[in-house]
Amino acid sequence: MYKIFMLITIPLLIIGWAAYWLWNRKILEEEKKQPQKKESQRLTKTKSEISDWAQQMAKFKKPEIKKPPDQYEENKQE
Repeated sequence: MYKIFMLITIPLLIIGWAAYWLWNRKILEEEKKQPQKKESQRLTKTKSEISDWAQQMAKFKKPEIKKPPDQYEENKQE
């Protein structure tokens, strides 16, 4: 039973992958033939806003936390 199952499924699997590869190759060739689309103003504006935000984040310095003095240090200084 297992041999019959494998004799049927393995060729079907190979045929399926071959069909997928051919279909994917066809889609890629069609996309290459399409003319390149220009970026819209909205997209360029968004890209520039994101790059500005990233530069601001790169310049950001986290605030220093003021730590309360330890009691041990106070006793040591006295």
